[in-house]
Amino acid sequence: MATKRRDPPLYTLTAGSIAGAIEATITYPTEFVKTQLQLQEGSKGAARKGVPAPKGPIDILVSTVRAHGITSVYRGLSAMVIGNTAKAGVRFFAFDQYKQLLKDSEGKTTGFRSVLAGLGAGMTEALLVVTPSETIKTKLIHDGNSPNPQYRGLVHGVRSIVNAEGLGGIYRGVVPVMARQGANSAVRFGVYSSLSDILKARMAPGSQLPAAYTFGIGAIAGIVTVYTTMPLDVVKTKMQGLNARQLYSGVFDCCVKVFKNEGILSFWNGATPRLARLSMSGGIVFSIYESTMSVLRQFDNAV
Repeated sequence: MATKRRDPPLYTLTAGSIAGAIEATITYPTEFVKTQLQLQEGSKGAARKGVPAPKGPIDILVSTVRAHGITSVYRGLSAMVIGNTAKAGVRFFAFDQYKQLLKDSEGKTTGFRSVLAGLGAGMTEALLVVTPSETIKTKLIHDGNSPNPQYRGLVHGVRSIVNAEGLGGIYRGVVPVMARQGANSAVRFGVYSSLSDILKARMAPGSQLPAAYTFGIGAIAGIVTVYTTMPLDVVKTKMQGLNARQLYSGVFDCCVKVFKNEGILSFWNGATPRLARLSMSGGIVFSIYESTMSVLRQFDNAV
Protein backbone atom coordinates (compact mmCIF):
# COMPACT_ATOMS: atom_id res chain seq x y z
CA MET A 1 0.00 0.00 0.00
CA ALA A 2 1.41 3.38 -1.05
CA THR A 3 2.26 5.79 1.73
CA LYS A 4 0.50 9.14 1.50
CA ARG A 5 3.01 11.85 0.66
CA ARG A 6 3.33 14.51 3.32
CA ASP A 7 2.78 18.12 2.26
CA PRO A 8 5.86 20.34 2.67
CA PRO A 9 5.58 22.69 5.70
CA LEU A 10 6.01 25.68 3.37
CA TYR A 11 2.81 24.71 1.56
CA THR A 12 0.69 24.64 4.73
CA LEU A 13 2.24 27.94 5.84
CA THR A 14 1.56 29.60 2.46
CA ALA A 15 -1.99 28.27 2.08
CA GLY A 16 -2.87 29.24 5.64
CA SER A 17 -1.47 32.77 5.24
CA ILE A 18 -3.41 33.39 2.02
CA ALA A 19 -6.62 32.07 3.57
CA GLY A 20 -6.15 34.23 6.66
CA ALA A 21 -5.57 37.47 4.75
CA ILE A 22 -8.64 37.01 2.54
CA GLU A 23 -10.87 36.01 5.47
CA ALA A 24 -9.82 39.01 7.61
CA THR A 25 -10.59 41.51 4.85
CA ILE A 26 -14.03 40.05 4.07
CA THR A 27 -15.25 39.67 7.65
CA TYR A 28 -13.65 42.67 9.40
CA PRO A 29 -16.83 44.80 9.90
CA THR A 30 -18.29 42.03 12.09
CA GLU A 31 -15.06 42.01 14.15
CA PHE A 32 -15.27 45.80 14.53
CA VAL A 33 -18.88 45.62 15.80
CA LYS A 34 -18.09 42.74 18.16
CA THR A 35 -15.20 44.65 19.73
CA GLN A 36 -17.35 47.77 20.18
CA LEU A 37 -20.06 45.71 21.91
CA GLN A 38 -17.53 44.23 24.32
CA LEU A 39 -15.84 47.56 25.15
CA GLN A 40 -19.03 49.45 26.05
CA GLU A 41 -20.61 49.51 29.51
CA GLY A 42 -23.10 46.74 30.30
CA SER A 43 -26.71 47.57 31.16
CA LYS A 44 -26.08 47.51 34.93
CA GLY A 45 -22.92 49.64 34.73
CA ALA A 46 -24.58 52.12 32.36
CA ALA A 47 -27.58 52.55 34.70
CA ARG A 48 -25.33 53.22 37.71
CA LYS A 49 -23.27 55.81 35.86
CA GLY A 50 -26.26 57.43 34.16
CA VAL A 51 -24.85 56.84 30.66
CA PRO A 52 -26.83 55.64 27.63
CA ALA A 53 -27.79 51.96 27.58
CA PRO A 54 -25.64 49.65 25.46
CA LYS A 55 -26.28 49.65 21.75
CA GLY A 56 -26.99 46.54 19.71
CA PRO A 57 -24.86 45.41 16.74
CA ILE A 58 -27.04 47.03 14.06
CA ASP A 59 -27.25 50.32 16.00
CA ILE A 60 -23.47 50.40 16.43
CA LEU A 61 -22.89 49.74 12.73
CA VAL A 62 -25.42 52.33 11.52
CA SER A 63 -24.42 55.07 14.00
CA THR A 64 -20.70 54.58 13.27
CA VAL A 65 -21.20 54.83 9.50
CA ARG A 66 -23.43 57.90 9.87
CA ALA A 67 -20.98 59.68 12.14
CA HIS A 68 -17.66 58.74 10.56
CA GLY A 69 -18.34 57.20 7.15
CA ILE A 70 -18.15 53.64 5.84
CA THR A 71 -14.36 53.47 6.17
CA SER A 72 -14.64 53.90 9.94
CA VAL A 73 -15.77 50.28 10.37
CA TYR A 74 -12.40 49.25 8.94
CA ARG A 75 -10.38 51.05 11.63
CA GLY A 76 -7.74 48.60 12.82
CA LEU A 77 -8.07 46.46 9.66
CA SER A 78 -4.35 46.66 8.82
CA ALA A 79 -3.40 45.17 12.20
CA MET A 80 -6.04 42.48 11.76
CA VAL A 81 -4.97 41.52 8.22
CA ILE A 82 -1.30 41.33 9.15
CA GLY A 83 -2.15 39.39 12.29
CA ASN A 84 -4.63 37.08 10.57
CA THR A 85 -2.23 36.34 7.73
CA ALA A 86 0.50 35.34 10.16
CA LYS A 87 -1.99 33.66 12.53
CA ALA A 88 -3.55 31.41 9.91
CA GLY A 89 -0.14 30.52 8.50
CA VAL A 90 1.20 29.62 11.94
CA ARG A 91 -2.06 27.81 12.85
CA PHE A 92 -2.09 25.45 9.87
CA PHE A 93 1.68 24.96 10.00
CA ALA A 94 1.63 24.20 13.74
CA PHE A 95 -1.46 21.99 13.43
CA ASP A 96 0.26 19.95 10.72
CA GLN A 97 3.39 19.57 12.86
CA TYR A 98 1.43 18.55 15.98
CA LYS A 99 -0.59 16.07 13.91
CA GLN A 100 2.62 14.39 12.82
CA LEU A 101 3.75 14.11 16.45
CA LEU A 102 0.40 12.75 17.63
CA LYS A 103 -0.22 10.08 14.97
CA ASP A 104 -1.35 6.70 16.24
CA SER A 105 0.16 3.33 15.30
CA GLU A 106 -1.76 3.39 12.00
CA GLY A 107 -0.44 6.82 11.09
CA LYS A 108 -3.79 8.53 11.72
CA THR A 109 -4.74 11.54 13.85
CA THR A 110 -8.38 11.23 14.83
CA GLY A 111 -10.68 12.14 17.70
CA PHE A 112 -8.92 13.34 20.84
CA ARG A 113 -5.54 13.52 19.06
CA SER A 114 -6.98 16.09 16.60
CA VAL A 115 -8.29 18.13 19.52
CA LEU A 116 -4.85 18.07 21.16
CA ALA A 117 -3.19 19.10 17.89
CA GLY A 118 -5.66 21.98 17.56
CA LEU A 119 -5.06 23.03 21.16
CA GLY A 120 -1.31 23.11 20.58
CA ALA A 121 -1.74 25.09 17.35
CA GLY A 122 -3.97 27.63 19.11
CA MET A 123 -1.57 28.16 21.99
CA THR A 124 1.33 28.57 19.55
CA GLU A 125 -0.43 31.17 17.40
CA ALA A 126 -1.62 33.07 20.49
CA LEU A 127 1.89 33.47 21.84
CA LEU A 128 3.60 34.29 18.55
CA VAL A 129 1.01 36.35 16.67
CA VAL A 130 -2.49 36.81 18.06
CA THR A 131 -1.88 38.67 21.33
CA PRO A 132 0.09 41.61 19.86
CA SER A 133 -2.09 41.95 16.74
CA GLU A 134 -5.37 41.80 18.70
CA THR A 135 -4.13 44.19 21.39
CA ILE A 136 -3.22 46.74 18.73
CA LYS A 137 -6.52 46.21 16.87
CA THR A 138 -8.58 46.61 20.06
CA LYS A 139 -6.75 49.78 21.13
CA LEU A 140 -7.16 51.31 17.66
CA ILE A 141 -10.91 50.61 17.69
CA HIS A 142 -11.30 51.86 21.28
CA ASP A 143 -9.28 54.97 20.50
CA GLY A 144 -11.59 55.70 17.57
CA ASN A 145 -14.45 56.19 20.06
CA SER A 146 -12.61 59.09 21.73
CA PRO A 147 -13.52 62.70 20.86
CA ASN A 148 -9.83 63.26 20.02
CA PRO A 149 -8.24 59.97 18.86
CA GLN A 150 -4.54 59.78 19.74
CA TYR A 151 -3.46 57.18 17.19
CA ARG A 152 -2.99 58.22 13.56
CA GLY A 153 -2.77 54.73 12.15
CA LEU A 154 -1.17 51.33 12.68
CA VAL A 155 2.50 52.37 12.79
CA HIS A 156 1.88 55.44 14.94
CA GLY A 157 -0.40 53.41 17.21
CA VAL A 158 2.18 50.68 17.78
CA ARG A 159 4.93 53.24 18.42
CA SER A 160 2.72 55.13 20.90
CA ILE A 161 1.70 51.98 22.79
CA VAL A 162 5.29 50.75 23.09
CA ASN A 163 6.56 54.19 24.15
CA ALA A 164 3.87 54.48 26.84
CA GLU A 165 3.75 50.89 28.14
CA GLY A 166 6.83 49.12 26.79
CA LEU A 167 6.69 45.88 24.79
CA GLY A 168 4.36 44.49 27.46
CA GLY A 169 1.78 46.98 26.21
CA ILE A 170 1.16 44.94 23.08
CA TYR A 171 0.94 41.71 25.08
CA ARG A 172 -2.03 42.76 27.23
CA GLY A 173 -4.40 39.88 27.93
CA VAL A 174 -1.95 37.18 26.87
CA VAL A 175 -3.45 34.63 29.31
CA PRO A 176 -7.07 34.88 28.07
CA VAL A 177 -5.81 35.11 24.48
CA MET A 178 -3.86 31.86 24.85
CA ALA A 179 -6.83 30.21 26.56
CA ARG A 180 -9.22 31.45 23.86
CA GLN A 181 -7.00 30.53 20.92
CA GLY A 182 -6.22 27.12 22.38
CA ALA A 183 -9.91 26.42 22.92
CA ASN A 184 -10.79 27.95 19.52
CA SER A 185 -8.42 25.72 17.60
CA ALA A 186 -9.14 22.63 19.69
CA VAL A 187 -12.88 22.94 19.09
CA ARG A 188 -12.66 24.12 15.48
CA PHE A 189 -10.10 21.59 14.28
CA GLY A 190 -11.71 18.84 16.35
CA VAL A 191 -15.15 19.44 14.83
CA TYR A 192 -13.76 20.00 11.33
CA SER A 193 -11.56 16.88 11.38
CA SER A 194 -14.37 14.70 12.75
CA LEU A 195 -16.94 15.85 10.18
CA SER A 196 -14.37 15.71 7.39
CA ASP A 197 -13.43 12.12 8.28
CA ILE A 198 -17.12 11.11 8.30
CA LEU A 199 -17.69 12.53 4.81
CA LYS A 200 -14.42 11.22 3.37
CA ALA A 201 -15.31 7.72 4.57
CA ARG A 202 -18.32 7.86 2.23
CA MET A 203 -16.26 8.94 -0.80
CA ALA A 204 -13.93 7.13 -3.16
CA PRO A 205 -10.38 6.67 -1.76
CA GLY A 206 -8.07 9.56 -2.65
CA SER A 207 -10.86 11.93 -3.73
CA GLN A 208 -11.04 15.48 -2.40
CA LEU A 209 -14.04 16.98 -0.63
CA PRO A 210 -15.93 19.48 -2.85
CA ALA A 211 -15.46 23.15 -1.92
CA ALA A 212 -19.12 23.41 -0.85
CA TYR A 213 -18.58 20.57 1.65
CA THR A 214 -15.45 22.12 3.18
CA PHE A 215 -17.24 25.48 3.42
CA GLY A 216 -20.21 23.88 5.18
CA ILE A 217 -18.05 21.88 7.58
CA GLY A 218 -15.93 24.94 8.34
CA ALA A 219 -19.06 27.01 9.02
CA ILE A 220 -20.42 24.41 11.45
CA ALA A 221 -17.04 24.29 13.21
CA GLY A 222 -17.12 28.08 13.50
CA ILE A 223 -20.61 28.12 15.04
CA VAL A 224 -19.71 25.53 17.69
CA THR A 225 -16.54 27.46 18.49
CA VAL A 226 -18.34 30.76 19.16
CA TYR A 227 -20.56 29.69 22.02
CA THR A 228 -17.98 27.52 23.77
CA THR A 229 -15.26 30.20 23.82
CA MET A 230 -17.20 33.50 24.00
CA PRO A 231 -16.45 34.29 27.70
CA LEU A 232 -12.71 34.06 27.00
CA ASP A 233 -13.11 36.45 24.07
CA VAL A 234 -14.97 39.03 26.19
CA VAL A 235 -12.33 38.95 28.95
CA LYS A 236 -9.59 39.23 26.33
CA THR A 237 -11.14 42.36 24.82
CA LYS A 238 -11.70 43.98 28.24
CA MET A 239 -8.04 43.33 29.15
CA GLN A 240 -6.85 44.99 25.94
CA GLY A 241 -8.89 48.22 26.14
CA LEU A 242 -7.22 51.63 26.53
CA ASN A 243 -7.93 51.83 30.28
CA ALA A 244 -7.39 48.18 31.14
CA ARG A 245 -4.33 48.87 33.33
CA GLN A 246 -6.37 51.21 35.52
CA LEU A 247 -9.51 49.06 35.60
CA TYR A 248 -8.21 45.52 36.15
CA SER A 249 -5.36 44.11 38.19
CA GLY A 250 -5.42 40.81 36.31
CA VAL A 251 -7.56 38.23 34.52
CA PHE A 252 -9.39 37.05 37.64
CA ASP A 253 -10.12 40.62 38.72
CA CYS A 254 -11.48 41.36 35.25
CA CYS A 255 -13.79 38.31 35.38
CA VAL A 256 -15.11 39.25 38.82
CA LYS A 257 -15.75 42.90 37.89
CA VAL A 258 -17.49 42.01 34.62
CA PHE A 259 -19.71 39.54 36.47
CA LYS A 260 -20.55 41.99 39.31
CA ASN A 261 -21.02 45.08 37.16
CA GLU A 262 -22.58 43.65 34.02
CA GLY A 263 -24.02 40.22 34.86
CA ILE A 264 -23.34 36.69 33.64
CA LEU A 265 -24.85 37.23 30.19
CA SER A 266 -22.30 39.98 29.48
CA PHE A 267 -19.74 37.21 28.95
CA TRP A 268 -21.57 36.53 25.70
CA ASN A 269 -21.60 40.18 24.53
CA GLY A 270 -20.76 40.32 20.84
CA ALA A 271 -21.79 36.71 20.24
CA THR A 272 -23.99 37.64 17.26
CA PRO A 273 -21.32 39.47 15.18
CA ARG A 274 -18.70 36.92 16.28
CA LEU A 275 -21.02 34.13 15.18
CA ALA A 276 -21.50 35.88 11.83
CA ARG A 277 -17.76 36.22 11.45
CA LEU A 278 -16.70 32.74 12.57
CA SER A 279 -19.43 30.93 10.64
CA MET A 280 -18.24 32.77 7.53
CA SER A 281 -14.54 32.66 8.38
CA GLY A 282 -14.60 28.93 9.05
CA GLY A 283 -16.04 28.30 5.60
CA ILE A 284 -13.81 30.88 3.89
CA VAL A 285 -10.56 29.81 5.57
CA PHE A 286 -10.93 26.07 5.10
CA SER A 287 -12.22 26.42 1.51
CA ILE A 288 -9.38 28.74 0.44
CA TYR A 289 -6.84 26.67 2.36
CA GLU A 290 -7.91 23.42 0.66
CA SER A 291 -8.10 25.10 -2.78
CA THR A 292 -4.64 26.65 -2.37
CA MET A 293 -3.18 23.33 -1.21
CA SER A 294 -4.65 21.63 -4.28
CA VAL A 295 -2.99 24.20 -6.56
CA LEU A 296 0.36 23.80 -4.76
CA ARG A 297 0.15 19.99 -4.98
CA GLN A 298 -0.58 20.19 -8.69
CA PHE A 299 2.39 22.52 -9.15
CA ASP A 300 4.54 20.13 -7.15
CA ASN A 301 3.45 17.15 -9.28
CA ALA A 302 4.06 19.09 -12.50
CA VAL A 303 7.62 19.88 -11.41
